[in-house]
Amino acid sequence: MADTTLHIAGRQYDIVVRDGEEQHLARLAKMIEEKARVAQRSTPGLTEVRTLLFAALFLADELNDRRRELAGRQEALALEADDEAAVRAIEALAARIEKLRDGLAAPAASA
Repeated sequence: MADTTLHIAGRQYDIVVRDGEEQHLARLAKMIEEKARVAQRSTPGLTEVRTLLFAALFLADELNDRRRELAGRQEALALEADDEAAVRAIEALAARIEKLRDGLAAPAASA
């Protein structure tokens, strides 16, 4: 385990993390710090708790947007996949129709 210090909203937080996770946590803390600054600029005089609350809400809003975006992409991919299945089914039906046509044409040709 490793000790690291995070700086968020003008405060210092000493925490223990798994070895090798220090840089990852520092990047996450930087994201929170950026949102905390936005909250402090847009609403001066916020308490520490409210600053962190707004930072969390901003991040949750971004996460929600990304999840909706991802769901839309997954839905589009599912539709594309369905199109491929439909194309295969239509091609199989076309092949069957041609086979039936050839079967019907053969007795007429021999008559």
